[in-house]
Amino acid sequence: MGNFIVSGAAVRKAGSNIDQTIPEAGWTEWISGAESFINVATGYNWSDVYASLNDDVKFILYDTAANLVAIHAITYNMSGATTAFRIEREDRINVLAYRANQNLKALKEMGSEKFMRGA
Repeated sequence: MGNFIVSGAAVRKAGSNIDQTIPEAGWTEWISGAESFINVATGYNWSDVYASLNDDVKFILYDTAANLVAIHAITYNMSGATTAFRIEREDRINVLAYRANQNLKALKEMGSEKFMRGA
């Protein structure tokens, strides 16, 4: 699948009550998209250097991608959701998005430093 995560990480972050019928192709698409988004948003291609990164940076990449993918999983099938259930999902999404944004900011700073050292 991806370099940074597998679908199980996003499932755990999405929490209970997500649609269990999400096809594998959906997970693959979301993971690839999240990893590409991280690379573009931070201005650094983490995928190309992933194997050489230290574990701290790898975990930030893992956490960021899992948060982004979990948001897709939470919103995959909202049919039949009660108002309370929607509010619960929105709360989860807000927490995941907040953390992903914090991580993206840190990765952007790290990516700029790596780029400048390599120039």
